[in-house]
Parts: sequence; C-alpha cells; structure tokens
Amino acid sequence: MRARVTIAVTGALLVLSPSAAHAAPTRYEAESSPAVCSGTIDSDWAGYSGSGFCNGTNSTSGYAQFTVTAAASGTATLGIRFANGTTTARPATLLVNGTAVQTPSFEGTGAWSTWVTRTLTVPLQAGSNTIRLNPTTSGGLPNIDYLDVDAGGPPPATALYVATNGDDGNPGTLAAPLATIQRAVDLAQPGYTIHIRGGTYAPSSNIQILKNGTSSQPITLRNYGNERVVIDGENMPYTPGAVDSTIPRAQRGAIHIEGDWWRLIGLEIIHGPYGVFGLDSSNNYYERLVTRDNYESGFHLVQASSNNQIVNLDSYGNRDPRKNGESADGLAIKEGSGTGNVVRGARLWNNSDDGLDWWMFASPILVEDTLAWGNGFNRWNLPDYVGDGNGFKLGGNGVAANHTVRNSMAWDNARSGFIDNNNPGQHRIERCTAWDNPSGGFLFDRSDSTLTRNLAVANGTDVNLGSQSSGSGNSWDIGGSWPLASTDPSTITGPRTTGGAIPTSTFLRPANGTDVGARF
Repeated sequence: MRARVTIAVTGALLVLSPSAAHAAPTRYEAESSPAVCSGTIDSDWAGYSGSGFCNGTNSTSGYAQFTVTAAASGTATLGIRFANGTTTARPATLLVNGTAVQTPSFEGTGAWSTWVTRTLTVPLQAGSNTIRLNPTTSGGLPNIDYLDVDAGGPPPATALYVATNGDDGNPGTLAAPLATIQRAVDLAQPGYTIHIRGGTYAPSSNIQILKNGTSSQPITLRNYGNERVVIDGENMPYTPGAVDSTIPRAQRGAIHIEGDWWRLIGLEIIHGPYGVFGLDSSNNYYERLVTRDNYESGFHLVQASSNNQIVNLDSYGNRDPRKNGESADGLAIKEGSGTGNVVRGARLWNNSDDGLDWWMFASPILVEDTLAWGNGFNRWNLPDYVGDGNGFKLGGNGVAANHTVRNSMAWDNARSGFIDNNNPGQHRIERCTAWDNPSGGFLFDRSDSTLTRNLAVANGTDVNLGSQSSGSGNSWDIGGSWPLASTDPSTITGPRTTGGAIPTSTFLRPANGTDVGARF
C-alpha cells in the first residue's frame, strides 16, 4: 500500500483566545480543495470521510504539510485521521515552522479500511504556520483522510447549535442554543454547520430540508462532537399509516430532504414515516447515519437523484404495516434516475422487505463494502405478510441500468442474496459472498451481467446466470467444496470502529484461503 503524501492546506484561521463558547474542530478533507495531494486520491478502502483519501508511494522523502494562520499565539489540537493496514507502525517527525516538536508513530490499524484519529497538540505563533509530518522509515506515512484543527476559539458566525434545553428565540450559539432542528434548518445558509447536542428530539411534524447549499459551501447537519442524537418520529403523522393508505410526499421521512449540497452526519432516525426520504435531491453526503424501526424504508431516495454518497449507514428493523411488509427496505433508491450515486460501508438487516432495493431506477449505482442479512421475515406479526426478503435487489419491472456491487455479503435473507430482479442491464458483481439464502445466492438469469471472483455457499441455488450472464474465477467456476473459516457474524455485525468502519473479521472467508468472495 502506498503512503507518500504531500498535502497543503491554506487559509485556515485559528483563533486561539479562550472562550466560553467552544468552536467545533475545522475539518480539511485531504481530497478536497484547498488541500493538495502529490499522491493519488483513492476510494478503494471503505470508512473514509468525504469522497476519498490521499494515498502515495512508500518513501522516506514523502511528507504531509499543512499551512495554517493563527490570529494569536497559543496551543492548538490536531486530529489526524489515518489508516495503516500493515502490522508495522509508521513513525514520523512533526515539525511546526521547521522545528521538530514531537515524534508521533502511526500504528497499524488492522486494515486499510479501519481509520483512527491521532490527537496531537502543537504550539502556533500569530500569523502563518507550517505543520509538517516527515516519515522516518521507508514505509512512508499512512493513508491520510483528513485533518481536524481545534483551536479552542469562539464558534464561527456560520455555526448554529441546537439542544434539548434550547429556545428557538435564542441566537443559536453554543451558550444559547436553539430548541428545534427545523428552526436551525430554516436559518442556515450555504456554508453553515448545524451542530445538534446529544439527546432525543421528538417533533410532531417532520424536518423539511427544502433549500440548497452550494458545491463550495454545502450545509452540514450533524451531531455535536461524539454525542448521540436521536430524531424520534413517533409523534409525526402516518406512524404508522393505515393499511392501504398513501403517505403524502411531503410527509414522507422523519427527515424529508429536497435540497442539494447537504451533509448529514452522525444522526439516528427512528419511528418515522420513512427515516430519511430524499425527493429530487442531489449532491448530498450522508455519513454514519442510523435509520431504524421506521414505519417505511429506513433510507429512501426517489426520482431525480444524482451524485449522492451514502457512507457507513446502519439501517435495520424498518417495516411498513400499511403495505403488509411489502415496501420497507433498509436502503432504497427507486423510480428515478441520476448518475454518480455511491453506497459504501452500509449494513442493512432485519427489514420487512429487502435490504437494498434499486426498483426501477434507470441509472447506474455503485455499491461497495456493504452487508445485508435477515431481511424479509415477519418479525412484527403483520397480517397477510408479503415482504420479499432479498439482500441486494438491483431493480425491477424491466427497467435497465448497469449497477456494480463489490466486496459485499448477503446471508440468511428470506429469499435471495443478490438478484437482478428483471433489470436487464449489464451488472458487474465482483468479490461478493452469498451464504444460506434459501432461494438463491446469485440470480442473474434476466440480465447480461458479469460475475467475477464471487463465493456462493449453502444457498438454495448457488447461482443462476441464465443464457446471457457470465463470469470467471467464481467458486462455482473453480468447483469443489467450500468450508468457511468462520460462520460467526458477531464481530462484523457488532459495534463499528471509532471511525465508523465495519470491523475486520474472518466471517465467510474460504477456509482454504482462496481469494474469492468479500473481505472485511
């Protein structure tokens, strides 16, 4: 793995004077302007923030450098998020304005998809400062995701705060927060960050996001620090809706988003008429959301939807009494079109219909490093139950789109693991694993798909490629029996890492070490 990185970040204003109202750290993504990376911007390992991470060649001459401006002399706290998939630490010298101040070592994190944050404190002088990491061994630096800078200063004018003990008549500072998320959304302008303090928010109507940020100034809605924020939709209409009823479009979703250029991070959405519902919404970024126990799909995008990123989503226990379990998926992108949609690191389980459902979506979607299990069973005693129970359902009703699924797993679903579902497109299914799905593992008999290095074990039918789909290097191509290193999912389904990644596990890896199937 390469690790030579050169990064320059300019124009970051650090205010070092103490204040009762503490600013949230400022984040600088390694792959985004104003950062400059001399290596490559990659996205082949899950768990990163933003759209990728900075990766370079192994070298002792490689370095990472940040240029910041401080309003006054003082101490700042740095958070360097990194991944080191080797077992060998990668030490470095930390220099501030050319003087060595520390010798941090970036330990192995267990996998290149496991990201951790190293916290360091550094002295800064008033004016311009350079913060530089020089690797001291030939392994170079680890992969760099982002730099957080916390100078302990007052919050910027573009920050709004919400707390359960707030008041919507307040100015929305940390010391005098707002009471409702909707009020903060209404006040926010491009470039704003809305920080929600920990606690449960239970509004009687859904949160409506109808305005836009911009490409250079997205609007961020996120939890404050690491505090747990729960948005409970139980008091909203249609929780649940009556059998065979229709939920008006505007009422769908505890969070209903029609805006573009938003970032939603670190929120838990429960008991809503859908969890998150996006209508004609594009260029949005969703990270570390939990959508559980909603009365329709946990996360749902519909109609014109493009360039959305969904990263490290957990969506489970969603059901739809009004449709007898037929439509509540963990994650659904349906009945629309739009390119550039990406899903990474999702876990989708115990939903009444499917784990993932791309029903009648007419544009390609990329899925990587995602798990789906236990979907399609009637866990709620719903009458006349009709949940489908597929792990990954890639469309339907004859609408063609060429989807890609990589390094993903489906097991113990009520029906199938991976299915084209009469989407006649040219799908690419690469290094995926299907285990113990009673209908089938990989069912691509109604498409022109290519399957490569996949693993199918103990399914009702391991594979059905029909007359047009094909592949190579799969377990059924190699033949023989396929004992597994582990059938215990407790690690991979347990708590995520501190950075939000799915934990590393030998679950469903071939016992003989053959390089087929997914790896986590």
